[in-house]
Amino acid sequence: MSDKIPVLFDTDIGSDIDDAVALAYLLKQPRCELLGVTTVTGEPLVRAQLVDAVCQAFGRKEVPVYAGAGRPLLVAQRQPEVPQRTVLEKWPHRDKFGPNLAVDFLRQTIRSRPGEITLLSVGPLTNIGLLFALDPEIPSLLKRWVLMGGVFTRSAPGGLEWNAMLDPHATAIAFAANAPGTRAVGLEVTTRCTMPAEECRRRFSQGPLRIVGEMAEVWFKGRPVITFHDPLAAAAVFEPELCRWQAGRVEVELQSERLKGLTHFNPNAEKKPHEVAVDVTPEAFFKHYFEVVNLS
Repeated sequence: MSDKIPVLFDTDIGSDIDDAVALAYLLKQPRCELLGVTTVTGEPLVRAQLVDAVCQAFGRKEVPVYAGAGRPLLVAQRQPEVPQRTVLEKWPHRDKFGPNLAVDFLRQTIRSRPGEITLLSVGPLTNIGLLFALDPEIPSLLKRWVLMGGVFTRSAPGGLEWNAMLDPHATAIAFAANAPGTRAVGLEVTTRCTMPAEECRRRFSQGPLRIVGEMAEVWFKGRPVITFHDPLAAAAVFEPELCRWQAGRVEVELQSERLKGLTHFNPNAEKKPHEVAVDVTPEAFFKHYFEVVNLS
């Protein structure tokens, strides 16, 4: 029996650098059967080009790439541009992607392999909210839904998290679907996994990782570290023991304009359809991550 895990990856690559860092992990993870990558939020076609450039750099031209929703369901767009698009001048990639095909691709792929696929989402949840709303049976056909998003404990740094707040209505739809095996990796855990720019430059300087290093240089113009938000969620698909989890129910704030997208976690709920990460061992995570991406 194969130990490979079929994965669909939904990403807003091109803004924060951690999406590319996560994609590199998935492309190198020997247990990952990467069925396709979908893009979301502002300029999704450009984000698809970036995905394809990374895939080609890793010798993985066969990975399907589809562009998805470019705007949130109801609120204003707060992530309209793709700063890391500048690397496309240097790296081969496909230019043409059909618009708004991601949700249909996700739907058809999940329906073709019921109970097998892990959906990994690391951006605003517009594609996922649309998918779950348009075909309400889809959540029950997943093996698992793993996401980077939200804040779930009182000790969290601040209350709102970027992915959850960028499309709060989609976030609410996605969590309310109660997909089996939902696991959310929130900000209070991912922010413990950071690496300074100089170490990142050293780590992402050879072979196909160079494209990630070049994308990171765009990120470093504004900040001196990478926080491995999305790579931690990706690693948790294959090594869930890297985190400690707590079961409960997540509900999303929609009434307050100031707090729209806030994720409320109740570990004492009568029904507990969601698990959230409450702890991580950063040293074990980084060891695992770089063992995988440096595989020959």
